[in-house]
Amino acid sequence: MSVSSFFRWRRRYEAEGEAGLVDRRIGKANARRAPVDETMAVITLFKTEYFDFTVKHFHEKLAGHGIHRSYTWTKTALQRAGLVERAKKRGQHRRKRPRKPMVGMMLHQDGSRHEWVPGQVWDMIVTMDDADGRIYSAFFVAEEGTNSTFRALIEVIGGWGLFGSLYADRGSHYWQTPEAGGKVSETAPTQVGRALGQLDIELIPAYSPEARGRSERMFGTLQNRLPQELRLAGITDMAAANRFLAETFLPEHNRRFCVEPAEPGSAFIPYRGRPLEDILCVQEERVVGNDNTVRYHRRVLQIPADRHRHHYVKSTVRVHEYLDGTLAIFHGPRCLAHYTADGTPIDRQEAAA
Repeated sequence: MSVSSFFRWRRRYEAEGEAGLVDRRIGKANARRAPVDETMAVITLFKTEYFDFTVKHFHEKLAGHGIHRSYTWTKTALQRAGLVERAKKRGQHRRKRPRKPMVGMMLHQDGSRHEWVPGQVWDMIVTMDDADGRIYSAFFVAEEGTNSTFRALIEVIGGWGLFGSLYADRGSHYWQTPEAGGKVSETAPTQVGRALGQLDIELIPAYSPEARGRSERMFGTLQNRLPQELRLAGITDMAAANRFLAETFLPEHNRRFCVEPAEPGSAFIPYRGRPLEDILCVQEERVVGNDNTVRYHRRVLQIPADRHRHHYVKSTVRVHEYLDGTLAIFHGPRCLAHYTADGTPIDRQEAAA
C-alpha cells in the first residue's frame, strides 16, 4: 500500500470508524457491465443456432450479429448460464516438437473418420505443412487408401511443387509392416512408397500418436468447427461438402490458424517431369501372353498392333491403373495402349479429340 493510500484510509477510519473501511463499490453496478438484453441475446443465439459450436468458434460468429464482446466475457456468460462446462485443469506441460523452419520441407498427411454431417461417416484426407500449419489439400472420401493419397499428392505437387518429405502414420497404404506394431519395412515399398521414391520425396513413419500430435490437434480443430459450418450451410452430400471445403472453409481456416514460419522463402521445387498421373497411380508388372495380351485383375488387355514391333510376347510390361479407373500398358517409357476401366481399348486419336 502506498503512503497516500494509507493516510486516506486512516482519515476515513478516524471520521467514520469501521464503517469507513468498507469498500464503497459494493452494491454499485459496474458501468461497463453488459446490458441484460445483450447477455440474453448471446445465450439465445447459442441455444438456438450455435448449440454445437465451441466457445471460441461461437465467439467468432458473434461479430456477424453485431455483438462485440471479448472471448472471456462470452465464455463466462455461457458458463453462468450452464451451457458450457468449465474446462478441467491442464495436465503436465509437454514440449512440442519444433516446426520445420521453412515451408515445403516436410508435410503431414493423415485421415480422420468422423460423422461430418448427420448420419454420414466419411474419411477426410488432409495434407498440411509442418512449418506454418497451412492445409494444402483436404477432401472427403468414402474410405482412406492408396487412391486418396495419390489424389492429395497430385493436388499438392501440381499446385505448389515437389517437397522434401512426407510424415504419415503406418497405415497399410503407406507401409508394409511385417510384425504388428513393429518396424516398417524399408525394402518392400507400397504403391505410395514406390511413387514417392520416384519423386525423390522421403516418406517418414510415425511410431506413436504423440509423434502425430500436430496433425491430431489439427483434426481436433476441424472436427469442432467443420461439421457445424456444414450444418449452417445446409450441406448433406459429399460432393457439396468437398466444394464448400475447398472454396469457403479452407481459405478462412488457413487465414485464421496459419503461423509465420521461422524462415522466409520456400523449399518447394517446381515439378517438370513426366505427367504426375503416370507416377501417382497403381503400377504392376505383367508378362505378355502368347496371344499378345496382358491379364490384369480378371481383365484381358489386348495390345494393339505396333509399327515398332510385331508383338510383345514374353516381354515384361507395366500396367498403370489411374484414379478414374482407366488403364494403360507401358513398355519401358513408351505407352502402348489405353483402356477403359473394363479393359476396352481407347483409340488414342479419339481420346485426344
